[in-house]
Amino acid sequence: MKVKFKFGIETYSGTVDGMTYGSYRDDKLCIGREYVYPTLTTNNHDKGAALKNLASVFHASNANYIADLKLYCIRNGQENVPKTQLIPSAFSIFLKMMYAWYDSDPTHVDLSTVQISDIVALDADVRTLARAVNAGFLPNITDATDLTNDIQ
Repeated sequence: MKVKFKFGIETYSGTVDGMTYGSYRDDKLCIGREYVYPTLTTNNHDKGAALKNLASVFHASNANYIADLKLYCIRNGQENVPKTQLIPSAFSIFLKMMYAWYDSDPTHVDLSTVQISDIVALDADVRTLARAVNAGFLPNITDATDLTNDIQ
């Protein structure tokens, strides 16, 4: 339905009090509808299980490995990220690396159940950031060979 606001407000985009509003036609028209919570699918549950597990793997990782991730974030931000964008966090870089590892071998890698012991047993390229960069799981940076701390 078409919405008209008081107090000189022409349009609004967002959700307030159970209604979702959208601004159209160069902020001249506002359409409102009742907010409906989306139905969760099996994909939502699968991604949630994988992210929950990866968060526990990240927090159980060696402190020096996490320090390498943070150093990689800084170097990557200086070399590969445009100045108009925020630098990705260590956890987001970790997720990117783990999903790239999964994409390289989806038959043997299950992100919802993988543990540090599995990564070590498989001698995966995500054990160190230097190996992850060499494998193409992360964008290349200068001095990536310095990031050799093991995940365990």
